[in-house]
Amino acid sequence: MNDSQDFGDFLHSMGGAALGAWLRRLSDRVDREAGRVYDEAGVEFEQRWFGLLNQLALHGASSVGQIASALGVSHVAVSQVRATVEKAGLVISEADPNDRRSRTLRLTPRGQQLYLEMAPLWEKLALSAVELDREAGGVVHALARLERALDRRSLADRVNRKGSR
Repeated sequence: MNDSQDFGDFLHSMGGAALGAWLRRLSDRVDREAGRVYDEAGVEFEQRWFGLLNQLALHGASSVGQIASALGVSHVAVSQVRATVEKAGLVISEADPNDRRSRTLRLTPRGQQLYLEMAPLWEKLALSAVELDREAGGVVHALARLERALDRRSLADRVNRKGSR
């Protein structure tokens, strides 16, 4: 048995107690496999860039905060992705003239072209994700329920309710 099988067995034995590890493992796997799809298509693209590029393509120039809010992630997470897509020449960021602390992002012509070229591949990825979700019994609905449960009461609040030891 290799190390990944040992870890998988560990996660199975932990059940819900290993929730964070399961989510990280699956997220990493999906990103890695999408990366393989991009590599096979001969495209230099990181899966984590998709949300930011998609938001800019759909809504035009936006602030880091607006994108973070739309994606439901932290400002820091969007700023980290922004740095890499900017370095790749897909996005340009400019200081907001009304608030120098805020950055406005927009696609470069290269970013716009890549977005258009990638649309057919992203459609295949989306269809494949829907197929996986269906095969897995509607895991997206389970994740939405998990998110709502965390919205009702955070993990930290749940831990604190268990009392101190």
